[in-house]
Amino acid sequence: MGSEGKSRKRRSSPLSDEEEERKRKHGKRRHEREEKEEKSKKRKDKETEKKREKKSSRSSEDKEKKSKDKHKRKDKKKYINSDDIKEISKDDYFSKNNEFATWLKEEKNIYFSDLSSESAHDLFSRFVKEWNKGKLELRYYEGIGTAPRTAHNWKLKSEK
Repeated sequence: MGSEGKSRKRRSSPLSDEEEERKRKHGKRRHEREEKEEKSKKRKDKETEKKREKKSSRSSEDKEKKSKDKHKRKDKKKYINSDDIKEISKDDYFSKNNEFATWLKEEKNIYFSDLSSESAHDLFSRFVKEWNKGKLELRYYEGIGTAPRTAHNWKLKSEK
């Protein structure tokens, strides 16, 4: 009874020498490919580990210095005394356009050319409020000659 179960078929003819060689090469190539993949994975793991070590190796002193430097940079900005301000209104939209466009780019990260007329006028009213409260940097009150208008990078060739 036990011998009546499923039996495995065996090949009656052995593989030719060419077939055996092909199988051996194919297995060898797969093995080499797997080794390369494993090495590259280990290298990537080491790189990420190094990055983590760099991030975690910052001492608290370094972090404190960085935050102090940031505060120092903010303090270097010069502001004007609110008593010395010549107040502006919505009517100054065209005369203060360079200052407004610079403020848009630096404070709101918006280019003037990206705005509709209505939204530009709305944002200008916010600019007027900050201007009149004296919250802007001194350079705005001194006047700005040119302002960033568009995100487009003009590649103009100059004559030599």
